[in-house]
Amino acid sequence: QAHVVESGGGLVQTGGSLRLSCAVSGSDFSIIPMGWYRQAPGKQRELVAGIARSGQPVYVDSVKGRFTISRDNAKNTVYLQMSSLRPEDTAVYICEVESLSGGPGYWGQGTQVTVSS
Repeated sequence: QAHVVESGGGLVQTGGSLRLSCAVSGSDFSIIPMGWYRQAPGKQRELVAGIARSGQPVYVDSVKGRFTISRDNAKNTVYLQMSSLRPEDTAVYICEVESLSGGPGYWGQGTQVTVSS
């Protein structure tokens, strides 16, 4: 099984910044982190940002220009640099992990991001 370690969540004020990390380890090297979803109470889970191994990113419209996703393939880690944070960004951020071999994907346990107004 893949071991997923998420970190970087916390409490910040409006306009602050956080950097999330999702690192995946294990014997199956086809299991890689692909991006971040978020879910807040009363809201649907949504894709925040995803990134292919090539480095091509995709973002939800609400975070474009504020968040930057990146990856380090050697460390099998995906990062999400979040700047100009708003209270609406408050959610549990969940790392999505996929299998390049076609097997089932995984979810991290999530890291809480809270932005105070």
